[in-house]
Amino acid sequence: MKPSLQQQAVLRQELRMNPRLYQAMDLLYMPLQDLQQHLKEELLVNPFLELVESDETDAAAEPKPEAEQKEREEAESAQEMNWEDILLDGFQVGGARPQSEDREYFERVPVETPGLSDYLRDQLRLLSLTPRQEFLAEEFLGDIGEDGYLQATLEQIVQGANEALDAARQARADAGREGGGGPSDQARPFTLQEAEALLEIIQRLDPPGIGARDLRECLLLQLRESGQTDSLAYRLVHEAFDDLIAHRWSELAKRYGLEAKAVQEAADALAKLDPKPGLRFSRSDDAYVIPDLVVDKIDGEYRVFLNDGGMPRLRLSRVYRELAADKKKFVGENREFVTQKLNSATWLIQAIEQRRQTMLKVMHFIVDRQRDFFEKGVEHLKPLTLREVADVINMHESTVSRVTNQKYVQTPRGVLPLKFFFSSSLETTTGEDASARAVKAQLQKLVSEETPADPLTDSQIVAALKARGIRIARRTVAKYRDQLGILPARMRRRV
Repeated sequence: MKPSLQQQAVLRQELRMNPRLYQAMDLLYMPLQDLQQHLKEELLVNPFLELVESDETDAAAEPKPEAEQKEREEAESAQEMNWEDILLDGFQVGGARPQSEDREYFERVPVETPGLSDYLRDQLRLLSLTPRQEFLAEEFLGDIGEDGYLQATLEQIVQGANEALDAARQARADAGREGGGGPSDQARPFTLQEAEALLEIIQRLDPPGIGARDLRECLLLQLRESGQTDSLAYRLVHEAFDDLIAHRWSELAKRYGLEAKAVQEAADALAKLDPKPGLRFSRSDDAYVIPDLVVDKIDGEYRVFLNDGGMPRLRLSRVYRELAADKKKFVGENREFVTQKLNSATWLIQAIEQRRQTMLKVMHFIVDRQRDFFEKGVEHLKPLTLREVADVINMHESTVSRVTNQKYVQTPRGVLPLKFFFSSSLETTTGEDASARAVKAQLQKLVSEETPADPLTDSQIVAALKARGIRIARRTVAKYRDQLGILPARMRRRV
């Protein structure tokens, strides 16, 4: 065979991502707050964009059908129009729902709040501690986690404190060579006994249970603080903690010569204690959710609205009509700049409108599909996938994923993430599918209504769901039960 070169024509389709397509995808992905910030930034960098004032918005609160049609036609033909013509006739597209009042939006400024370490340090300052104890106390505070537990052993804390002490001693020695004083008399190494004594002091601080090394010690500290060292609950935690957490009521009752009910009542009292006392001082910021969509029931029908009243309404600036009239000014770089900025502004307004329409399409389909959920509750939620929505609204599955990601909707049943409405399916005896989320809700209801003295086993739950027309394996019930935080039947049994 001889090597040779050949030419041939091949016709094929390719999807090439351009910057505008990337931007459209980003706009779909952005939650409402991020989109608001993005549009404000665009207003600063693009002179062809301007904000629609509230009085103009109010005047257009009830647009006429003719005006709406004209606006849509202008939006569709914007890419084909000459930029001078667009500016001269004051082209305007897109926008949010009308607002009835002028509103100013500010980003929430975080305020520094005292955390757990600050709270404990303030209490230690009220005590008569020596400089050595204060130094060691700082090492302890650094090893207490947000949940309030001590995250290092006493040996590790002593080692860390001595290393810090050596560094401080070296710093003082260097300062002495430069004219400072000599080493401190307090620089002798810390001992394990000192650490144990200081831990006892820390464990008497508020909140009760702070500085514990495990759950058992945390409960004992709280019981001691409340004066219950002579109680059955204290004895159970101190002497039989493993049997207690395993809910072995009968074995514990025989061991202490009591009725099983008395042991169970002691366990109920322990359940009221705080297993993670430090979390109440956690600095985690409050999560504020602003729904992107609103579903209201009006005259017996569910209506979908965009919650975009706080989003800036953009239009092409009318100020530039005068500039566009003087065509001699726009040559070379000037014309290129104007054309680029104008095209960018026009396309951004169209992309915002496209985002609005896509979100409405997705939410309308969800409402139609999940009407039983809105009427009757989560037990009637139907299985739904992104592909199903994409096929119905004629969009790609990835587009639907971006629309639903990090988006929330305000409904008569609360504010829910759009992802809430999507779940896998389980087969029913009637041949239909049931949502996995709905099955979990039914499982939880079965457990909440069971007889405490004779709780339902996983096999009995399988039978109960089968009686309701849901086919499910026992291992799937066990998996769902674990995900819901429901204990096995043996540990739920009460006497």
